[in-house]
Amino acid sequence: MRLCCNDMAAITACSNPLGEGALKKLPDLLDRLRGLGLTPMVGECVFGAHPTGRERAEELMKLYRDDRVRAIFDISGGDLSNEVLEYLDFSVIKDHPKPFWGYSDLTVILNAVYAKTGNAGCLYQIRNLISADARRQTEAFRDTVLGDGRKLYDTKWDFIQGNCMEGIVVGGNIRCFLKLAGTQYFPDTRGKILFLESRSGREPLIRAFFCQLRQMGVLAEISGLLLGTFTEYESIQGNPPVEELARMAAGRADLPIAKTAQIGHGSDSRALVIGDKLSIRV
Repeated sequence: MRLCCNDMAAITACSNPLGEGALKKLPDLLDRLRGLGLTPMVGECVFGAHPTGRERAEELMKLYRDDRVRAIFDISGGDLSNEVLEYLDFSVIKDHPKPFWGYSDLTVILNAVYAKTGNAGCLYQIRNLISADARRQTEAFRDTVLGDGRKLYDTKWDFIQGNCMEGIVVGGNIRCFLKLAGTQYFPDTRGKILFLESRSGREPLIRAFFCQLRQMGVLAEISGLLLGTFTEYESIQGNPPVEELARMAAGRADLPIAKTAQIGHGSDSRALVIGDKLSIRV
């Protein structure tokens, strides 16, 4: 996922149209990327009020085909990223394995790209560079993406069950990940580490999501389960804790489960690579 000075970084929006607040802050993000030594380029769909799924997909394919573009940062989120999937040319994406970065609803694209091409992407919102935690985020981004460090990926994991896990990571936002269920874009979860987080949802909804994963057979075939922040549920101190809901849904004493407060929808979130091997141990 590393970049070099003067590399072109494309900005796009494959999910919901950006709100007025996000658009007003876009110049600040571009300035931050320039300050890091990158050359930002903004795609047309970022400013479109209601671009169609086909239009957003065509824009994304332009960025993959453009050899000047070294990384793609999606700054959107919401509900609509699955509209682009049927219009993507995954053979082109496979032949141009540039990193795609996005979070929340972009879980859909990250996992679809991995499922169809084997290419890895990064679960991270680049707008964190101008967030309330901008100073630390910018330092970590520079260290990891433009340097040889790992600060952006350094995450403290607390084991709930077991003491180690290793495998390729899939998943992301639990609601958005499940939008791929039953489609050709859902990744093979056998032997994988599944990461899950959520912005919204109280106990009934989170339980229902875990139940669906169990009924799909996913929780029976993964080699490890990682949990990020479940923002709404944890803000009301939901009981039982989300890690207990996950443990009960899995029903497997042999399944390593770990939790972190450092990856999710917070502006202080670390990054996680989807489609690459991760090794964690106590």
